[in-house]
Amino acid sequence: MIAPAVSPALAPAPAHAGPTQMSMMMDDNLLLYRSDHVAARALTQMKTMGVDAVRVTVLWRTVAEFAYPRLSDIDQLKGKARSRAVRQRHRFDADDPRTYPRGNWDRYDNLVKAATQRGLRVHFNVTGPGPIWAQRTPPKRLRRLLASYKPKVGAFKQFVKAVGRRFDGTYRDENGVRDVLPRVSMWSLWNEPNQAGWLSPQWERRNGRWVPAAPALFRRLVQQGYEGLVATGHRADNDLILLGETAPLGSGRRSERAPMYPKRFLRELMCVRSDGRPYTGRSARLRNCDDFAKKGPLRATGYAHHPYTKNLAPTQRHRAADALTMANISQLGVLLDELAAKTGNLPAGLPLYMTEFGYETSPPDRFSGVPLLAQAKFNTLGEYMAWADPRIAAQSQFLLADVAPLKKHRRGTKSYWSTYQSGLITQQGRAKLAAYAYVMPFMATRTAPDAATVNVWGQLRFLPNGQPDTVAIQWRPRDGSAPWATVGDRVATDALGYYTASRTAPAAGAGEWRALWSAAAGGEELASLVTGD
Repeated sequence: MIAPAVSPALAPAPAHAGPTQMSMMMDDNLLLYRSDHVAARALTQMKTMGVDAVRVTVLWRTVAEFAYPRLSDIDQLKGKARSRAVRQRHRFDADDPRTYPRGNWDRYDNLVKAATQRGLRVHFNVTGPGPIWAQRTPPKRLRRLLASYKPKVGAFKQFVKAVGRRFDGTYRDENGVRDVLPRVSMWSLWNEPNQAGWLSPQWERRNGRWVPAAPALFRRLVQQGYEGLVATGHRADNDLILLGETAPLGSGRRSERAPMYPKRFLRELMCVRSDGRPYTGRSARLRNCDDFAKKGPLRATGYAHHPYTKNLAPTQRHRAADALTMANISQLGVLLDELAAKTGNLPAGLPLYMTEFGYETSPPDRFSGVPLLAQAKFNTLGEYMAWADPRIAAQSQFLLADVAPLKKHRRGTKSYWSTYQSGLITQQGRAKLAAYAYVMPFMATRTAPDAATVNVWGQLRFLPNGQPDTVAIQWRPRDGSAPWATVGDRVATDALGYYTASRTAPAAGAGEWRALWSAAAGGEELASLVTGD
């Protein structure tokens, strides 16, 4: 199969790159909220494309639905429904997975089993918003924040314990044939805590001044959530437990709903001022900085971040100094190490996991998307930049498939297209250019503006890990006056399918480069997308 042509923007070849990089993918719509058949088919497709692990949202509110009926809700029921609700309220123990409605776990049980059968690791992002009984009630003017307002950290610990127990590798599923559920060993606690839709208030008036509130809330959620994992056999010395899951952008405004830039959020999380000095006295008390004295340092084995750049190329920086996108992702590790050194309340040298990344496309979304060609280019460049950074241990694709538009809104409007259109395939199942680029990413970079020599980089992602292979690097004149010609010897890949090489064009003039893989038996061939020199 020969893929359509594309000419990505290129970057210099790295001097040092990470020895491994996990390929992750996230698509809750397909994996959790459709049928088991749809989820299984999506997992098979992801595995075929070369995905190593899937990230899924374990949404507190979803798992706890009808788990602890409120008395006001019970009063509105009659007959058997009322009796069942009363029994459920009495039997519920928030840290015991057996006391939740059985059907609430099915989507996660079935996903973990299906993923394990296909050799895919599962990363659980355990997060709010939680059930209404596990949140504080906001003032009336902030009712829009009802779902995310001041979650009860003790209740979150209980929920994490319930999830941890169910997926400790020994728990028997109550449904079906009562088989033992596979163990989950990749975790993160809360999602995008610097965004009010997930955690609020972001800022709060205390003693007449605006004070960052979400960092302290998140600090306590992480401390309590980690204790919940440890209590169920999941610890940083035997599981991958990620801190963060931060969003890349924020706002300079200060209000309960105003999102916080990730650098500021991290400094506040660790109780460090913008000038690098720790908060003390009244400022420290307003930020609940005694959490560290009470509970100890934050414990993790990695840091998770979502380095979206919206519609900008991965190399183009956001104007805000405290933003963290792919373009300045190296600053994340530097900041984390500085905070660890200054406070002693964070492990030093945490590897970085990019757990969400992608670009929406136009078509279909003409309001928020980039052209299909740009999506393929930007995804490839982002993958390369992650690979080239030895601190980054994983790069994720969000999503596999576009999400259906919201048909309750008028067709073709911005509200109609407010769902995510960053898939590698369309909602109808057609592969975008980015799907080819994902399976076999490739770039060729001139060593100098007028040079005929290029540095090439790529990956045979679709091949199983641990099975190195070779790839041919080919060139042809851009005007098509001659066919593709292999330049130099075939290039060997590493165990994850990555390769690098330098090649010189065999003739003068503008040309195009590609990689060509051939099956060992001489049958199937797969070509990368094309890049010009």
